[in-house]
Amino acid sequence: MAIQVTPYFMMDGNAREAIRFYEQTLEATVLSVQTYKDVMPSCPTAIAEQVAHALLKVGDDELLFSDTPGPPIQKGNQLMMSISTDSPERTKRIFEALKKGGKVNQPLEETPFSPAFGNVTDQFGVTFQLVTEKSS
Repeated sequence: MAIQVTPYFMMDGNAREAIRFYEQTLEATVLSVQTYKDVMPSCPTAIAEQVAHALLKVGDDELLFSDTPGPPIQKGNQLMMSISTDSPERTKRIFEALKKGGKVNQPLEETPFSPAFGNVTDQFGVTFQLVTEKSS
């Protein structure tokens, strides 16, 4: 994989409901659903059962979902673009370019699920999540 861009839906505690809706409406296939306790066993109890990451397949495309543990969702900031790469260096290059004139929401850093993960809103107000896929 070089670079893949995927719509990422940030939900306000109702990701499971949205996943069921799009599964039926768009004839999507649910490929995976992980809770916050699945990806961060020491997470706060209040978010433990919420969706941290879900992947749906719609035709040849994918949709990503999660419940946001951060600030409440407002109309207009519910959808972001997720950029996946296979190289931390490529992820860093894209992140650095997007943050110029924009705002870093989460610094680019290593996480348990990615060697380079971050979130930035660019100069045009578009929010991007960047993730480097772990190599197998």
